Amino acid sequence: MQKIKTARFKNINDSLWYMYVPALLFIGFFILYPFLNGIRISFTDWDGFSQTYNYVGLDQYTRMLSDNNTWLVLRNTLLYGVGSTVLQNVVGLLYAILLNQSIKFKAITRTIIYLPVIISPLIMGYIWYFFFAYQGGALNDIIMLFGGDPVNLLGNPDANIWIIVFVNTFQFVGVAMIIYLAGLQSISGEYYEAANIDGASSFQQFKKITLPLLMPSITINVVINIIGGLKLFDVIIALTNGGPGMASQSMSTFMYNLYFSRQDAGYAATQGVLMMLVILILSFSALIYFRSKEVEA
Repeated sequence: MQKIKTARFKNINDSLWYMYVPALLFIGFFILYPFLNGIRISFTDWDGFSQTYNYVGLDQYTRMLSDNNTWLVLRNTLLYGVGSTVLQNVVGLLYAILLNQSIKFKAITRTIIYLPVIISPLIMGYIWYFFFAYQGGALNDIIMLFGGDPVNLLGNPDANIWIIVFVNTFQFVGVAMIIYLAGLQSISGEYYEAANIDGASSFQQFKKITLPLLMPSITINVVINIIGGLKLFDVIIALTNGGPGMASQSMSTFMYNLYFSRQDAGYAATQGVLMMLVILILSFSALIYFRSKEVEA
C-alpha cells in the first residue's frame, strides 16, 4: 500500500512540471529575449529607428570607457543606490522599533508611513518638485515670507542629488519598515527576559539580540533597496530631468536620453550592459555578505 501511495505521489509530481511552462514562456519572451537582444545591439551602431545597422565589435565599449559622462552617471548612480539604501534601512529600522512598542495610534502611524509606497514614483517626484522649485516652490515661498532670498536647490549640482535620495527614501522607507517590523515581531521575548535578568542594557540587547536575529530582514531590505536605488529613473525625471546639464543623470536616464534624444541605441545598450553588471555585482555582494552574518534563532 505504501508503495502504491508513493508511486501515485511521484506521478502527480512528475506531471506538475507542466505548470511551470506559462511562467517560463513569460520570462523567456519578456525578460530573457530582450536581455539577450540588448547585448546584441550593444555591438552595433543602430540608431534605434532604421531597418539597417552595422556590427562594430567592441567599439561601443571602448567609447563607453573613454566617455567622461559614463563615470559621472556611474558615480551618481552609486550615490543614489548606496545613499537610498543606508537611509531607508536606518530610518525604516527606527520606525519599526518605534511601532513595535505599545504606543497609541500605531496602526494609523504605520499606514501613514507606508502610504507613499502606493503612489507612482513619477507623481511623487512632481509633488516634491513643487516643494523645492525655484519659482513658485513652497520652500522658497516660506523663505521669502520670513524675508530670505530664494534658493535654487534643484539647480545646484551639490544639492539636487541628495534631494533625489531624500525623495526616494521618503517614498519607499515604508517597505523597509514593514519588513523590519515583521522581523522584530518574530523575535521571541524570552531572549530579552533572559538579558534583563543578566543585567544587559537596552543598547547591549539591541546589539547582541536584535541585530543578529534581524539579519534576514536586513539582507532582504539591503538587496531590495540597492536594486531600486541603482535603477532610479522616475524621480530624477520629475525633479531635475537629469540637469543641470548632466549633473544629476543616472545610468537609467542617460540610457533614455541616448536612445530617444540622441538616437544612439547601440551606445544606450552598451550603457545598459554596464548598468546590469553594476547591479548584479553590488546586489550579489550584499546578499552574500549579509547572508554570512545571519544566525539561527
